[in-house]
Amino acid sequence: KYGADALRFTLITGNAPGNDMRFYYERVEASRNFANKVWNASRFIMMNMPEEGIPEVEQSALTNADKWILSKANTLVKEVTENIEKYELGVAADKLYNFIWEEFCDWYIEMVKPRLYGEDNNTKEAALYTLKTVLEISLKLLHPYMPFVTEEIYCTLNDNAETIMIEKWPEYKEELNFAGEEESVEIIKTAVRNIRNVRAGMNVPPSRKAQVYIVTENEKVANIFEDGRVFFQTLSYAGEVKIQKDKSGIAEDAVSAVIEHANIYMPFAELVDIDKEIERLKKEEEKLTKELARVEGMLSNEKFVSKAPAAKIEEEKEKQAKYTQMMKQVREQLAHLQK
Repeated sequence: KYGADALRFTLITGNAPGNDMRFYYERVEASRNFANKVWNASRFIMMNMPEEGIPEVEQSALTNADKWILSKANTLVKEVTENIEKYELGVAADKLYNFIWEEFCDWYIEMVKPRLYGEDNNTKEAALYTLKTVLEISLKLLHPYMPFVTEEIYCTLNDNAETIMIEKWPEYKEELNFAGEEESVEIIKTAVRNIRNVRAGMNVPPSRKAQVYIVTENEKVANIFEDGRVFFQTLSYAGEVKIQKDKSGIAEDAVSAVIEHANIYMPFAELVDIDKEIERLKKEEEKLTKELARVEGMLSNEKFVSKAPAAKIEEEKEKQAKYTQMMKQVREQLAHLQK
C-alpha cells in the first residue's frame, strides 16, 4: 500500500535498539509522505536544470543562503556518518528527515525560487549548483534507508551514473564550514517566523502583501537583511522591505515583531481591511452580548443557583469572566479602529 521505502524508514525511526515497537499505519503513511516530498523536490530541481548541465561554481559566487545550506549539509554528513558507524541508525534517519524536509525543502528551495525565475539574475547558476549538490548529498545519505526512490532519482539526475550504490559516500569538508553565513540566515529565519506568527494571529492571508520595516542600529544585522533582501521579501510576504535606523515614516499603529538587535514593523492598514475588520468585530460584540446576557441571567436566577451543582455554577462563572474579558478586548480594538 505504501511502498518498501516507506516501510523500511518507519521501522528504523522513532525507536531505540532492542525495544519492541507498536506498528501504526499512520507512521508508514508519514514516511510515504516524506518519500513524496523528496520526489517532488527532486522533480522541481530537475525541471529547472539546463540541458547542458551545471558547471562548477566558484565559492565567491555563492550567496549567504547557498553557503548556509551547504554548511548545514556538510555538518549533516559528519553527524550521519558518525551515527551510522555507531549503529545509531534511527538517530541518523531523524536528522536526515529534519534536514531534507525543513531546511532544504521548506526553507532553501523557497529562498531560491526568486533567483530561478528571473532570467537576468546573475546568481541563478550558483542557486542551481547548490540545489543539485545538496540534493545529491541528501540522496546518498538517505540511500541506505530508502534505496528504491533514491536510486531512481539519482540515476535520472546523473545520466552517466550506473547506480547510486557504488558512488562515493559524502565526506565532511572543512572548507564548507560557513559558520558566519549560518548565523546570518538563522537571523532571517527567526524574523520570518515572527512575521508569520503575527500575521497568523491577525488572520492575514499570505496573498495580502504589506511593507516590512527593519529598524536596527546594528550595522551587521542591517547588512544581513540587505544581503538576504530578495528571499526575505518572498518568505515574509512583503510588498517592500525597508531597512532603517529609526522609526521615522512608520505609522503609529504599525504592528511589530522583535528579534535580537532589531524591531520589525508592518503598517496595520496594509495588513487588515479596516472596514471588514470593524464589521467582524461588531458581529463578535453582538455574539458576546448575547452570551453574557445568558450567563448573567442564569447566575442571577435564585432557583438555578440554589439547585444547580457547585461545579455547574463554577463553570458558568468562568464563562462569565472569559466573555467579559473577550468583550473588553473587542471593544478596545473597535475603539482603536474607529478613531
